[in-house]
Amino acid sequence: MALDFGSSSNQISPATLFRGGTVVVMDTAKTVLQGADVLVVGDSIAAVGSNIAAPEGTTIIDATGGIVMPGMIDTHRHLWQTAMRGYGADWTLTQYFVWYYLEYGKHFRPQDISAGNTLGIIEALDAGVTTTVDWSHGLSSVEHAEAALESLRSLPTRSVLAYGNIHGAPWEWTTQPEFRAFATRAVESADDRFAFQLAFDVTGDSEFPERVAFDVARELGVPVSTHAGVWGATNDEGIRLMYDGGYMNDRTVYVHAATLNPDSYHKIAATGGTVSVSTESEESAGQGYPTTYRLRHYGIDASLSNDTSVWWSGDLFSAMRATLSADRAMEHLAHHQREETVTHCSLRAENVVEMATMGGARAIGRAHDLGSLEVGKKADLVLVKNDRSPVMFPLLNPYGHLVFQAQRGDVHTVMVDGQLVKFEHQLQGIDLNGARSAVGETVEHLRAELGEEQWVAGMNPDIPPTQVRDNPYTYTYKD
Repeated sequence: MALDFGSSSNQISPATLFRGGTVVVMDTAKTVLQGADVLVVGDSIAAVGSNIAAPEGTTIIDATGGIVMPGMIDTHRHLWQTAMRGYGADWTLTQYFVWYYLEYGKHFRPQDISAGNTLGIIEALDAGVTTTVDWSHGLSSVEHAEAALESLRSLPTRSVLAYGNIHGAPWEWTTQPEFRAFATRAVESADDRFAFQLAFDVTGDSEFPERVAFDVARELGVPVSTHAGVWGATNDEGIRLMYDGGYMNDRTVYVHAATLNPDSYHKIAATGGTVSVSTESEESAGQGYPTTYRLRHYGIDASLSNDTSVWWSGDLFSAMRATLSADRAMEHLAHHQREETVTHCSLRAENVVEMATMGGARAIGRAHDLGSLEVGKKADLVLVKNDRSPVMFPLLNPYGHLVFQAQRGDVHTVMVDGQLVKFEHQLQGIDLNGARSAVGETVEHLRAELGEEQWVAGMNPDIPPTQVRDNPYTYTYKD
């Protein structure tokens, strides 16, 4: 099927009809429609059902043999690090802290932030992630932040810039006039496609210096996303300080939250917070065991995230698969230790698909218009279909297929805000060669700054004893 995309907006017609697919609606009833249609008019979903009449001029996309699902939402990705894809495959969390926080993260220039963001968003769109929270903690200056914002705004995606700075204390950088001016502009420019948050962590210092940053977030009217419950870094004392200070609410996102005690989980649940689970990260880097089994126990809503492509895959298919596997492994192990057998899995495939869609929408405050294929919601959707693959049939359990069978190469079509950004497995209107060139310049720059010996050694770096602290999230180290 040939499409004439015409203008650079890539919107091919006033209406698009996805015809004859298995539609995973992701509403509260977990509705699945077989051989069904989804009609998009403008930027919204106009109809979902069978044999929908196509308005004149409608572009029809054959979804037969495929799954139509909501666009996925990644609630925690360090996009700026994408330019170093796979570099830290064998790192521990300590080595990650040494490389980025203590030694070499300071070498990233504004253009390197932009290069990583651009490639990361393209990667996300290619895999059916239509909204990404850019947990951008490499913003050591406002110039870096401007580069991050410009890159997000230049691409056909929904994004949240979660502003952070690992090379400064949050109670310092959030009060600087240049940051306040940038943040004010970012908040005032927020719209359906872009939002702004603060991203910083609470170390548990009894003086609670992070209070200042929370007050800034409150003044700006923006949410806070924070790495909580990370082994050796952030702990229950940080949660207690946040709770006693009145800074925990239903807009707060707790990333990982893997090593907290029951009281902390109760506090998160009571205040309506959500947890961003980065299963591949937690399993490999050592933040703690992926915590979905605890979240179910305490009634805490979960979303999924990829964390960083420095280590892991950058798609939510992998995140869903890893999350379901980790949860079931824990459930089986707990039963075996009691000499019992699991007869029915508590976490089902449909649950992790929900985490990747509606869970993310709730986490960013967009459940009213994102995360499900319901009439009136924004037209962010994905068609998973691959007629060349023996793995796309038979299609018997769509949730199980999405979690255990599908992968980014099976993403046929991606639509954001009614705009086609991928069709027939090809990105549309996106300068991949330009992104490749920019990332190449970043890699060349970093290798030159470090020197070839240090660049190679950095893939499994030694731990400098004079720089490592009991808490790697301490922000006050000096050269």
